[in-house]
Amino acid sequence: MGLGRASATIAAGTLASRITGLLRAMVLVAAVGSIGQAGDAFATANQLPNSIYQVISAGLLTGVIVPQVVRVSAQKDGGHAFLAKLLTLGVVAVGAVTIVATFAAPLLVSVYSQYGPEQHALAVQFAYWCIPQLFFYGMFALLGEILNARRIFAPYAWAPIANNVVSIVGFLVFIWLFGGGRSIVSAWTPLMEFVLAGTATLGVIAQTLVLAFFWRKAGIPLRFDFRWRGMGLGHMGKLATWTFLTTLLGQLVGIVQALVVTPASGDHPSVAASGYAWLVYMVPYSVIILAIGTPYFTRISEHATAEKHEQVLDDIGQSLRVLGVFVMVATAAVAAAAVPASRVFSGSAEDAVAIAPVLLAYLVSLIPMAVLFIVQRTFYAYGDARTPFVFTLVQAGLVLTLTLIVGFTMPIDDRAAAVALAQSCAGIIQTVVATILLRRKLGPLRLSSTWWALTRFALMAIPAGLAGWGVYVITGGADGWMTDSQLSGAVGSVLIAAAAGAVYVALLALTRAPELRIALGALRRR
Repeated sequence: MGLGRASATIAAGTLASRITGLLRAMVLVAAVGSIGQAGDAFATANQLPNSIYQVISAGLLTGVIVPQVVRVSAQKDGGHAFLAKLLTLGVVAVGAVTIVATFAAPLLVSVYSQYGPEQHALAVQFAYWCIPQLFFYGMFALLGEILNARRIFAPYAWAPIANNVVSIVGFLVFIWLFGGGRSIVSAWTPLMEFVLAGTATLGVIAQTLVLAFFWRKAGIPLRFDFRWRGMGLGHMGKLATWTFLTTLLGQLVGIVQALVVTPASGDHPSVAASGYAWLVYMVPYSVIILAIGTPYFTRISEHATAEKHEQVLDDIGQSLRVLGVFVMVATAAVAAAAVPASRVFSGSAEDAVAIAPVLLAYLVSLIPMAVLFIVQRTFYAYGDARTPFVFTLVQAGLVLTLTLIVGFTMPIDDRAAAVALAQSCAGIIQTVVATILLRRKLGPLRLSSTWWALTRFALMAIPAGLAGWGVYVITGGADGWMTDSQLSGAVGSVLIAAAAGAVYVALLALTRAPELRIALGALRRR
């Protein structure tokens, strides 16, 4: 599958997944609210398996498994023997971690929060139902990354839709049985806890089963092989050590961030509100950066394995320019639509206005994260997991320092936005350091034209964003129809994005930017 078709497949699947994910979040907000103790308790519990999963996915799988699978695919059996051993090892390892984490639910909730006794108890009950998601997240990531490495991109991008559909149905059942707006902790019963948290876990199971079906359709044997000797565990272990430490640092940062924002739970944006703001941020990140960057990562890995370093440099520059065309306008559009977009995940216009600064703080890092995605994965393509640990250590140290400063100096109602901004600022510095280290590794990156292209895109995105903001202001701003309901927030966000996009494309055409022709050609092909 070519890069264009692969990116289109991932983008379409990711977009459909994100849209259904937004609907899922809207229904969840209707059930438990976005600013309240019960919603924050569920957000903390449901985030626990995701946090541990990040160690598995971002660290071990992305950094270690993909390059290894690319290498063994050239073997006579297509690497099937290796994949069977790898799958077996993954089941055993992730299963063991899941069992331990489930028994440690009370401790984990305490580590990630500063709740009162009643809210802590509710979060623990949610956690017992949510943590088993970890096993299925791990299997989903393992199967999906292996399929990606073999240039089978569609299932991994589309399977999460099953999760969202199951969750939407389950959350609607919850509202039908118990009513919406269940933000008061003392009103919860064991049956309510089971329906809400059990639904979330059932959705993760569904997406994993869908991926397992496509795994077999792809002709890869789904069997177990416990003969792990000779599969290169020593080499993978060395890589995994660094990637594990890298993602472990991220989790340490996440713990400190949670401890700083959880005291705001109840009346101000806290864990749930930050999660919803992050969900909006992840829409352009997933649809653009992951969709375009993932196929490029596979190609960079292939060229790095073949020691075609000139092609690797070409891949880096090309991927950054293609990403830049879309990421710049996405940043401007989402920033202009911050309040309506936040209204989609809040119970009132006042809550939307309170959550919007959190979203804006995250958006500061969207463009640098696109660069970091490519730079970091170039290191992984060369089998270098130690250097990403170094620049992640820099980022983690900055986030920890800035977050602690926020905790000691900022009022409770501003902490969520301040913590998000601290993370973004640290991410920008991390990207600069990572790019410098990559230049030391590969020599001159030949990115002068790329940086100039990104600068031009940024300059054009400014008036585009102002045009979108103008639509928001003309319709009444925070007092207008765009904040009347969740649906009006969604419609308003689309209108603002359309206005920003139209101005951006017009400016690219007016300046005869060559990237516009490339981008439009790619869209037509897709």
